[in-house]
Amino acid sequence: MNQDYEIVKPGEKVFDWLLLLFSCAFLYEAYQINGIPSLNSAGSFPMGLGLIMFASSVVILVSHRRKRRAPELGSHGDELKAFLAEHFQPHIIAFSLISIVYLIAIAWVSFYASTFVFLAVMFIYYRNGKVLSSLIISAAAVAIIYVLFTLVFRVYLP
Repeated sequence: MNQDYEIVKPGEKVFDWLLLLFSCAFLYEAYQINGIPSLNSAGSFPMGLGLIMFASSVVILVSHRRKRRAPELGSHGDELKAFLAEHFQPHIIAFSLISIVYLIAIAWVSFYASTFVFLAVMFIYYRNGKVLSSLIISAAAVAIIYVLFTLVFRVYLP
């Protein structure tokens, strides 16, 4: 008897379970805000979001229960290798590392300077070395951020 089944992407079922776990943790933290005294209490909105996340996670898990690993991925090790190859490509790693450096730099350097450097580096990297136009775009973006937040909204950015 030949059963038809959908192929699961590498790491998808693990992600589904992590999503359920995160939803439970979010629901617990939302409950810690204020319990459930009334619908207009401080914790009611986060509780509602937590319930939606939890229900969505359960629906996703149930809908994926019949998915199977691709035949060419014989073991969990093969699936892990395929997952790493698909999700940890050089441009993703570069963006992640530079983002971490940017988040650390905001504390030591001003928001505007670190944002300009971050945007310039990212634009130059992803636009394959177009330096002048990347610097102009970065300067324009930071100028727009400055005008909006400092002059229009009157919000202090570190």
